[in-house]
Amino acid sequence: MCTTRSAILTIIVLATPATACSQRAEDNTNAAASRLSADTTGNPPCTPLETREPNASEQRPAFKGQTRTCGVKSNVAFDVTVLAKGLAHPWAVEPLPGGDLLVTEKPGRMRIVSAAGNLGQPLTGLPRVDARGQGGLLDIVLSPTFESDRTIYWSFSEPRQGGNGTSVARGVLSSDRKGLEQVRVIFRALPTYDGTHHFGSRLMFGQDGKLYVTLGERSDIEIRPQAQQLTSHMGKILRITPDGAAPKDNPFVGKGDAKPEIWSLGHRNVQGATFDPQGRLWDVEHGARGGDELNLVQKGRNYGWPVVAYGQEYSGQAFKGSVTAREGYEQPVYYWDPVIAPSGAQFYTGDAFPAWKGSLFIGGMGAMALVRLTLENDRVTGEEHLLTDRKQRVRDVRQGPDGALYIVTDQENGQLWRLSPRR
Repeated sequence: MCTTRSAILTIIVLATPATACSQRAEDNTNAAASRLSADTTGNPPCTPLETREPNASEQRPAFKGQTRTCGVKSNVAFDVTVLAKGLAHPWAVEPLPGGDLLVTEKPGRMRIVSAAGNLGQPLTGLPRVDARGQGGLLDIVLSPTFESDRTIYWSFSEPRQGGNGTSVARGVLSSDRKGLEQVRVIFRALPTYDGTHHFGSRLMFGQDGKLYVTLGERSDIEIRPQAQQLTSHMGKILRITPDGAAPKDNPFVGKGDAKPEIWSLGHRNVQGATFDPQGRLWDVEHGARGGDELNLVQKGRNYGWPVVAYGQEYSGQAFKGSVTAREGYEQPVYYWDPVIAPSGAQFYTGDAFPAWKGSLFIGGMGAMALVRLTLENDRVTGEEHLLTDRKQRVRDVRQGPDGALYIVTDQENGQLWRLSPRR
């Protein structure tokens, strides 16, 4: 016999066959869960995409739609072409003029994959990487003037005396496209730390011609507080010139011992960042258990970690000394609980998929999906998970000149995919 909260429903249930009773109870429970999700998150009534129990169930969002937004479907027909297989934990993909693509592999290799899917040999000339844990060869971006100077920038975990750290290098692609020349490291995040987690790191050029660099806070409890300290690069987003110098108009230039490269602070581990069509910077960062965030990053702002954060420790314990809101700290535009483990981000601006124009695409490693968000007035209004049937960790997503989306998957036998309109 099933039970309900209402005496009237109990009488009805008693007169119902057991199988129907079980089904009705399940339907009621699912409906209640959907309503509860909408009520407790402050979202308008809808069917949230996420219906699992949150990790930090006692926490509440700061405003409507900040988490568990409506599930949406774009019903866009597309083809997935596997351009390359056998990549060792590829970390980034960067389209080249003419249709070829640059791909980085975490162990320290960079390759060119042709538009037809031919996998080139590793480029020569790269510096050594520390590929332990989450370290290795990370992001890659072309110079804004690549077609004239063939310059490439990349980030990597650099082995150093006493540990390692995230560094940024630049080099010139050789005319035969077999190697990198004039290679030099233009920036080293400090302090050096002996660890294997939270290196960041995404690179992107803004409309101002400056290079933006995202960094992690290196994870461990003893170094986490440096995300709030201006004397450290840890847990920051940086803004530097193409030569690695700090622009004079950065927010903390000349302020005591503050690192002049800092653009924003209080970040945990930013592995996704992109500019929107208006030229504004957005980041997607790994939270702990139940605290992945989407942020609209602004000059000089503090994004909270580790003193303001959603979620909890991986152990299930609450963050020590942390709250979800505090004056002087920015709120995330959106957060995920449970997490999606985000890496890579791209606002879609192409013509190949008109229905996706303006959508924000995010790689979901934990979600094993390409995550699509719809936004209005800088608020998330819908969430869709694509490619879930492939059950692969999506590490990076980039839009190509042809309007297609290019994706690499974080697997030991990783792949490079092209998403194009179905013919």
